[in-house]
Amino acid sequence: MTELRKDPITGRWAIIYVDGQRELPKWEPVGADGDTENCPFCEGHEDRTSPEIFAYRKEGTYPNTPGWFVRCIPHIRPWLSVRANLDRKGLGLFDMMHSIGAHEVIIETPHHDCDYHNSSLEQVVRILSTYRNRIVDLKKDQRLKYVLIFKNRGKPAGSLHVSHAHSQVIATPVVPIRTIQELHGTLKYFKMKDRCIFCDIIRQELKDGVRVVDENETFLCLIPYASRFPYECLILPKRHRAQFSQIEDAELKGLAQLFKRIFNRLHQVLNDPPYNCVLHDAPNTVPQKGAWQTIDQDYHWHFEIIPRIMRTAGFEWGSGFHINPIAPEKAVQDLRSISLKIDETKC
Repeated sequence: MTELRKDPITGRWAIIYVDGQRELPKWEPVGADGDTENCPFCEGHEDRTSPEIFAYRKEGTYPNTPGWFVRCIPHIRPWLSVRANLDRKGLGLFDMMHSIGAHEVIIETPHHDCDYHNSSLEQVVRILSTYRNRIVDLKKDQRLKYVLIFKNRGKPAGSLHVSHAHSQVIATPVVPIRTIQELHGTLKYFKMKDRCIFCDIIRQELKDGVRVVDENETFLCLIPYASRFPYECLILPKRHRAQFSQIEDAELKGLAQLFKRIFNRLHQVLNDPPYNCVLHDAPNTVPQKGAWQTIDQDYHWHFEIIPRIMRTAGFEWGSGFHINPIAPEKAVQDLRSISLKIDETKC
């Protein structure tokens, strides 16, 4: 039996299979390809990448040399560039502008076969701290309205060329439509109830308990009520915050702890699945007439994790509906059931 569930923020509907689960398609575990000799992101191959913008390094080492923990570099084939002017134009009823922005790569580890689940806590803190650094830095450019940080792991998730763990940063001169839909939903709720909808979701889910995967003192991981994909997860701060750049150093450690636990659970239950991980953050709140008046009160940053084990087909593209063959409550049981195996011996 299936049921329709509505996302309270975006209004999007999902068809959820609620009697047990339907069989999932087969997928290949991601793993690393082992080709360290030809990997441009491995330590010792710094001359094969663009010069680094930012890095966490061992004391006494120099930029673009070995001895780093995390590196951020310009993308070798960027979609957007800061070296341009907007030059907005109307072409009849169409609008266009120059593709200003930024496109960067965060190389998350010097080791070829490491990821969140088997990296040390300190290393995950460095990765998340690099996310914060790039957001703060890029938001200084008032032309850039949004900074999106995302990770594609495995070919089904969009990582086609390099298996070495890395994230990407893309800053755009407009706020993406997906973000606008989310912002409209949170603002509408705030105007009705004078509360943040994400904070209310956190309270409701902690009370119900059936969709909570894991938590610690400062962060919560849940599977959304109207989740679109099997084992889709959200990680949210329990303390209300609109902007990821506001996260404190002590909070980064709590976030890193939960990251490791969640990705360890996904790694074991789904056998190293391909996934996308996306940071949903507030836009660059540069002065705009009538915009962002209550965003610090009505929005709440969060990470979205989507295991890419289902294909999006014609019905989904045509309708905006998604079909989820595993109920969130069942997926939570699966993820909770395993014994965590925290491996930090190498990474």
